[in-house]
Amino acid sequence: MAGPATAAAPVQEQLERREGAFDLHRYADEAEARAAIEARTVYGAVVVTGKDPKVAGNEPKLLTATAASPVVAQLLQQAVTAGAPDGARVTTVDVVPAPAADPRGAALGSSVLPMAIGGVAAGALVTLLGLRGIRAVGTLVLATTLVGLAAAALADSWLGILTGDWWAEAGVLALSSLAVAATVAGLAALLGPAGIGAGALLMVLLGNPFSGVTSAPELLPEPIGVIGQLLPPGAGGSLLRSTAFFDGAAATGPAVTLAVWAALGLAAVLAGGRRGRNEPEASAPSTARQPAPVG
Repeated sequence: MAGPATAAAPVQEQLERREGAFDLHRYADEAEARAAIEARTVYGAVVVTGKDPKVAGNEPKLLTATAASPVVAQLLQQAVTAGAPDGARVTTVDVVPAPAADPRGAALGSSVLPMAIGGVAAGALVTLLGLRGIRAVGTLVLATTLVGLAAAALADSWLGILTGDWWAEAGVLALSSLAVAATVAGLAALLGPAGIGAGALLMVLLGNPFSGVTSAPELLPEPIGVIGQLLPPGAGGSLLRSTAFFDGAAATGPAVTLAVWAALGLAAVLAGGRRGRNEPEASAPSTARQPAPVG
């Protein structure tokens, strides 16, 4: 909410009646509210002037960011319109719009599953090829770097569903893929082939639906939304939105999450490689003829 407290009170009261649906913040004016949206602190804001809202130019203004979540933007518009004073028309302004090539965010939302599957495949391939230690780490880094470059070329240069800095987007996509691939390869290095299945279960069957990329993490039941942001698919989706549409705002948290997963996964790969080298090989049974007993 932005504007004089007395003028904002009726709209705020209407929104608060939807218990648990909105987390309300107060801002002095429209400029502060816009800054909060661009910083990804809030999804939207209602701006009131304190004058008669039924008079042209004084009507409530809804600020949204479809780039953050088209679903949330639509829900805000419905709620604010329903809570506006009788006879008042709500003006909607999209502060950070979604790209024209993907106005509903469908393409971005559907990209999480292929990236997760690709990361699982990369981690499994490194394991099945028998690569260990430094060779496995180098292969994972190289493969996911190529995945990031190819995905950025597809999503930004060709489809136009990403509109930020190209190299930053490629880096995010590569890091997201590395976090998944390294985790799968690390689990396989420690647990054997069963680690591939465990990694796939964690990243695809849990990470993808828990990510909230198709809507918003806050729209998922608690604590699923929080858990999803602690897994690579959810953190990768949030980081990609911040990088592609918000000039890196609110990128630190998801970037650290991905880096931790990648580092732990690569460390497990190295640990598994060292353990394999240290395991003694089974000695072959001796075939030499034993001297016949004397007697």
